[in-house]
Amino acid sequence: MSLNLAFFGLQQKPFNPTPDPRFLYPSPGHREALAQLLYGVQEHKGFILLTGEIGTGKTTLLRTLLSRLEDNCASAFIFDTTLPFEGLLEYMLEDLGVTKTGGTHVQRLITLNNFLLERRRAGQNTVLALDESQNLSLEALEQIRLLSNFETDREKLLQILLVGQPELLDKLDRPELRQLKQRIGLRCRILPLAADQTRDYVRMRLRIAGATDLGLFSDAAIARIAEYSRGIPRLINTLCDHCLLIGYADQIRHIDRKIVEEAVQYFEEGERRPRMRRRRPSFWRRTLGRWGSRAAGISLLGSAAALTIAHGSALRQVMDLSTTTLSGLAHAAGVFFGQ
Repeated sequence: MSLNLAFFGLQQKPFNPTPDPRFLYPSPGHREALAQLLYGVQEHKGFILLTGEIGTGKTTLLRTLLSRLEDNCASAFIFDTTLPFEGLLEYMLEDLGVTKTGGTHVQRLITLNNFLLERRRAGQNTVLALDESQNLSLEALEQIRLLSNFETDREKLLQILLVGQPELLDKLDRPELRQLKQRIGLRCRILPLAADQTRDYVRMRLRIAGATDLGLFSDAAIARIAEYSRGIPRLINTLCDHCLLIGYADQIRHIDRKIVEEAVQYFEEGERRPRMRRRRPSFWRRTLGRWGSRAAGISLLGSAAALTIAHGSALRQVMDLSTTTLSGLAHAAGVFFGQ
């Protein structure tokens, strides 16, 4: 366990940026979208569309869906949608566990069709999840549409989830993709969190991370977090994580609005505000303390100054032979005042 986690009484990191299904916040919008996705897959709707702004939790929701389907469903999850279709197909087959695919495009399609039929005969479903689908080329989207032709007389053999940012909707409005748009059987959308949902979101993640104090962030701090993040979970996570870092660095166990403002300034300007640091005693002050008397220290400093003026060259010779400690300087003073 890291020191900053122990400092706040946490057992694990509460604001990790990874799409961990355990940390899915069940807002009404997320619950509805998850229910629609489950329904669409189980009812073999074919194409299912999920959209949302950057950082709203689409990938986390997708991971949650696949984890709930894993007992009776084979799935392929593709996150690099900049690949050409052949690359997507190869990745898909690998993720499904199909090792012998053949060397040509036709052989790969035949292999995929046979796999889908085998899964269906076993009473199981197959899902292809394409994250960041707004990055798919028009050619790749058209080829993906053709994959939906794998079907029986009664149902689709492959359920295809197109998950992406709102730009995906604009792309699907293109005339070249009107056939694909007509095949989308279900549409889901995730919205940012409201202010009260942001508070519940932060406290839920703290609870899952093992926090004993769910009020670690003050109400004023959470209000500022909600305002700055605009309810985007990814921004909430990043801001809260940096607040904990500032709190640990300054040994402050409760995050207030002032710390949030400092984290916001870091995001805006790229650096923290300088803080007043306790000054460490200078070398001379520490050393004079060992002599036990402020008066003695002042006297000795005066003697040192007189030595420097009156016997500069000789003093340099002595200092070269002795150390620069105060005892060495005292010895030098005794030598000269004894002359």
